[in-house]
Amino acid sequence: MLMVHGGRDHARNWDPVAKALMEHYSIYALDLRGHGDSGWAVGGQYSMPDFVLDVAALADEIDRDPLTLIGHSLGGAITLQFAGVCPDRVKKIVSIEGLGPKLLARRPAHQRMEEWLADMQKLEHRKPRRYPSIEPAIARMEEENPHLTPEMARHLTIHGARQNEDGSYSWKFDNYVHNHSPYEFNIEDARDIWNQIRCPVLLVRGEESWTEDPEEDGRASAFHDYRSVTIPDAGHWVHHDQLDAFLAAVREFLPDEAT
Repeated sequence: MLMVHGGRDHARNWDPVAKALMEHYSIYALDLRGHGDSGWAVGGQYSMPDFVLDVAALADEIDRDPLTLIGHSLGGAITLQFAGVCPDRVKKIVSIEGLGPKLLARRPAHQRMEEWLADMQKLEHRKPRRYPSIEPAIARMEEENPHLTPEMARHLTIHGARQNEDGSYSWKFDNYVHNHSPYEFNIEDARDIWNQIRCPVLLVRGEESWTEDPEEDGRASAFHDYRSVTIPDAGHWVHHDQLDAFLAAVREFLPDEAT
């Protein structure tokens, strides 16, 4: 099983899920480029094709096809893209909020390029935020997701931050991951890739999340064999907010492997 985290996150966010499933799987959880303990892509890109390439490279190293994939947010999108491009390499997919927000009207290309250029120039001068100790960083983590238990907020922060030479702490992710490609996400291309997936897919979302229901907005219709589950009292980080309910849905989806 390969687990892929979301944007500005890291592999250790999967620890509770991996602990619950490790009896049934050899589990791999990666730090995407520019995240966690992976190197930053200085002068490179943080685009969907690059992330999919990284997952393909790791899958080659694991060499245990077909893999079961679990991904959250950006990681959920990456797993679906990988499975659409390499359908024979994937056995099952659990995508947590991996379809993103409902797509809005497309903006002119020149406007997107102008905004991208301005954003990249701003990022050149942006310095990583420094927290005087680990406690303010934990408080920021709790602010980002009020559903987190104090223990999980501390766990995510300890593994998601590094100590600077002056004793302060900064997040491990590269600031450039904030910026997105000026070539907007194209639903037609995405549906074409999703439609190549032949394995079963579990789409998971939190009832309190900002994401839309993929069955209501029609995106789920791109998949041949899928289930869609909405977890009550959960936001975007479903596997943190309602771990037991999430694991119950996963075990029902993977009955042969995870009972």
